[in-house]
Amino acid sequence: MSALSESISRRLTLGQLKGRYGLTLVPDFAEPVTVTSLVDDLPSVRPGSLYVPADRQVDQGMIEEAERRGAYAALLPTSARQQVGRARIPLLFGTMHAWQMGQLLSNAAGDPSGALAVFALVGSQVQEQVDLLADFLHVLGNPVGILSSKGSYSLDRRLDLEYPLSMFDVQRSLSIALEDGAAAVVISVDEQTLARDALQAVDLDVVALGAQEGSTRDMRHVRLISRARRYGFSLGGHTIVARRNEESDGLARQSLPADAQSDDLSLCIAMTMAAGVKRNNIRSALRVSREMS
Repeated sequence: MSALSESISRRLTLGQLKGRYGLTLVPDFAEPVTVTSLVDDLPSVRPGSLYVPADRQVDQGMIEEAERRGAYAALLPTSARQQVGRARIPLLFGTMHAWQMGQLLSNAAGDPSGALAVFALVGSQVQEQVDLLADFLHVLGNPVGILSSKGSYSLDRRLDLEYPLSMFDVQRSLSIALEDGAAAVVISVDEQTLARDALQAVDLDVVALGAQEGSTRDMRHVRLISRARRYGFSLGGHTIVARRNEESDGLARQSLPADAQSDDLSLCIAMTMAAGVKRNNIRSALRVSREMS
């Protein structure tokens, strides 16, 4: 399902969309119509939906199917105006850039990433690090959600998602995690988990690059910039890019057997420190983890 439905939290009318994004509304008198969900695939359309086709090749049959399923309106690219004839539901036409659609979804969901501590691990093989970081945050006392193709969770509840996740899926999942009482969410930023632009308008607090993503500092910086462009997240503002350092390496080595690999744990420690967790709290969490293992 690619929908933002049960988690939509703000009243959204077609008139607001028309004015905010410079869209054309047909018919114009449909401005007061209020939508209750945003969806980008036909199987997800429910009564009250605003249908926003992911496929730019829209035809009359798709709109008729959306009507049959109960859509209140559809948002289509300007180029589709010639392919779509009369419709029994209002139609919005215009060009929505990825960042605009991300902002729309975030606003509709109540900006969940702004209320969560969002950690992102970037790389092609970071799923195990994602699980390790989520476990460590949990030991620190944070209810945690996970977005990963290996398994996505809101606290202990597994989320039924199809991968790679669209920006619709991501905003919906963040909103669900927030409603369930999560304080933090860890996201695996890789091609298996996320579609292009999936993190548009997601407010990331701490980002780190997996150890396999380049050996030199310059290579890692270039790789991180490339992934930020692909998935639509920002590295500016308050977002912190975390890296292993001597302090995190030392704490990791102290908590593991001498022959154990400590790089992954060190990166998790560095990310929590970047988020403002005190060193004493990290030491206590490491002690609890060691006693539990």
